[in-house]
Amino acid sequence: MQVSRFVFPRGTVDATVAALAQAERDGFAAAWMPQVLGWDPLTVLALAARETTTLRLGTAVVPTHPIHPLLLAASALTTQSASGGRFALGIGISHRFLVEDVWGYRYEQPVAWIRDYLAALQPALRGERPDVHTPRLTAAPPGPLEAPGTEAPAVLLAAMGPRMLATAGELTDGTLTWLVGNGTLAAHIVPSIRAAAEAAGRPAPRVVAGLPVCVTSDPAAARDRARRKYGRYTNVPAYRAMLDREGVAEAGDVALIGDEARVREQLAELAAAGVTELKAEIFGTDAECERAVACLCEQAGALAAAS
Repeated sequence: MQVSRFVFPRGTVDATVAALAQAERDGFAAAWMPQVLGWDPLTVLALAARETTTLRLGTAVVPTHPIHPLLLAASALTTQSASGGRFALGIGISHRFLVEDVWGYRYEQPVAWIRDYLAALQPALRGERPDVHTPRLTAAPPGPLEAPGTEAPAVLLAAMGPRMLATAGELTDGTLTWLVGNGTLAAHIVPSIRAAAEAAGRPAPRVVAGLPVCVTSDPAAARDRARRKYGRYTNVPAYRAMLDREGVAEAGDVALIGDEARVREQLAELAAAGVTELKAEIFGTDAECERAVACLCEQAGALAAAS
């Protein structure tokens, strides 16, 4: 299992690029950036690529409804070229309240939508000409995208429900999760996507699990902070379903919290569950964050060697 860092865009573009570059200096294998209501991650990651040399870079995730697949393919190929092939494109269907209430699109038939989207996106990334005409999407360019010398990046699909996991396993390189606990990863996410990939004759999928991490001597206080910090996710339907599977009340309850020994145990549990990469969102006091970085990067080599 590899260990990467989840970098939320905070402050200026320069500050976010600096945080991504710091992830490489700290020793993380990759850095992932979400698309939220702020900086465009593909642009920021392209800039960060020029400040790094080995760090893998990825989106976790870009919502698909607001951007046509051909435009996203062009942006992704640009970032892939700027990074020298170190980029992975994570996409997702987002959530009904964002798609309908914020962006004004219709959140209907999400699995059918993402299958149409991938039918346009992936050929475009490979330098082919897609020809998609469905009730949900049209993608029929006069020719392939022009991106000389650029290989298609890996595509990962955010998936938690059974049908979306089946789609991710069948059609993409893997999945990215956020706030899904170890028990649910082991019993639901990993076996579901692996079975779908195997049935489709695809390689074993990547499972990139995003979880908050705090290395601390005061786990009770850290747990309280986690519940406050991540509480806004608790009743979002997709997350709520996974929390119910896990048997916990709050989104913050799935955070990895404890001293170095306890966090090492939790990392081993994730690896045993079949997670291929931990995407760590480090939180806490400055001292706790420093401890988390040291702990995670110290364990990264051993976990990667064991996988």
